[in-house]
Amino acid sequence: MSDIDQLSREIEELETAASTYDTRHEFIDDFHYPEGTQIAVNFTCDFDAMLFRRFLNETPMQLAQGEFGGRVGIWRLIELFDSHDVKATIFTPGRICELYPQSLVAAHKSGHEIADHMWEHHVPKDMQLEHDHIQKSTTALEKAVGKRPVGTRSRHTLSLLKEEGYLYNSHGSAAHLPHYLRDDDGENCLLNIPFHYAIDDAMYFNFAWLSSDNAAQRITDPDRVFDMWWAAFEQQYRQGGYLNICLHPFVSGRAQRIEMLDRLIARMKTLPGVWFPTCETVARYCLKAFPPKSGGN
Repeated sequence: MSDIDQLSREIEELETAASTYDTRHEFIDDFHYPEGTQIAVNFTCDFDAMLFRRFLNETPMQLAQGEFGGRVGIWRLIELFDSHDVKATIFTPGRICELYPQSLVAAHKSGHEIADHMWEHHVPKDMQLEHDHIQKSTTALEKAVGKRPVGTRSRHTLSLLKEEGYLYNSHGSAAHLPHYLRDDDGENCLLNIPFHYAIDDAMYFNFAWLSSDNAAQRITDPDRVFDMWWAAFEQQYRQGGYLNICLHPFVSGRAQRIEMLDRLIARMKTLPGVWFPTCETVARYCLKAFPPKSGGN
């Protein structure tokens, strides 16, 4: 194969990839909020406790960190959100309903959203088993709090989520603003509420994450994270944008990090037009104000 033929082949592959990307993503034109709102800030919690660590067969020390999130961290976060009248979204595996049901009930009673985060914090490769996991998690969460979840943070198959009545996913960052995702065939449209790992506490406050060695540790001064997250908020505020702050109870449930979040929320509230809804509230607003152009199938 000549160099020109090789180049032509590579260009063709890139064009195919770009076409597939366009098929899967639909961005919202002229996105805006209701009058008086400048920005929506979603505080989201990935409440998986020790489940992911158990799946990875990690050490007892890591399992204990997860248990701290279930016994202490989640309660501190609920108290923090309630003190500021912030309505958070708790993305939680269905198994958590068996381990820490009282915290989910308390969060729901305070007006926070309880959403799916897979059955045991992983997506099975077998599609039939995957569907079983979605159904079990959905049923467990509904039984625990009396309300069926409509949102997920997962890599679940879009068609299965649609079949079970889900309205949105919150995974990936193809855009700063909410947007629509479809499968590779352009079907099974689902709203995506994006988050980015730069606004994820696990990127800054983790020790021995995923069995990493000492050189890979992430123990950051909370004041530094405060400054970075405030800068991200300011930038999106000026643009009339959106911010999704991803927290983990075993990470941000530590006292000094709770204090940092308290200062961050208080400072956000000094500006006009800052909205602190659940992800479900944002999703329902987007679906009503900016429905997908080619339908929701």
